[in-house]
Amino acid sequence: MRNAVTNEEAGTLALGALAWALADTARAHRLLDLTGLSPHDLRARAADPQVLAAVLGFLEAHEPDLIACADATGTTPAALVAARHALETQ
Repeated sequence: MRNAVTNEEAGTLALGALAWALADTARAHRLLDLTGLSPHDLRARAADPQVLAAVLGFLEAHEPDLIACADATGTTPAALVAARHALETQ
C-alpha cells in the first residue's frame, strides 16, 4: 500500500475531510474548540496547509472519526495521516 501522497493529493484529501467534519454540527464545534480556529479563520484560511493539517490532526486524535471520515471520503486512514504529514512540510 502506498502511504505517501503528493501535495495536491494531500490538499484534496484534507478538503474532503474538512467538509466531512463540518457536516456534523457537534463535530464542527469540537473541531473549532480543539483547534482554536474561529469560523472566520476557517473560511479565510481553508486552503492553508497549516489549517488543513490541523483538521487532519483533529481527526487523528479521535480514531473513530478518522476511520469514519476515511470510509465516507473513499480513502484510508493511512492516506489521511500521510496527507497531514505532507501538509505539515509545505
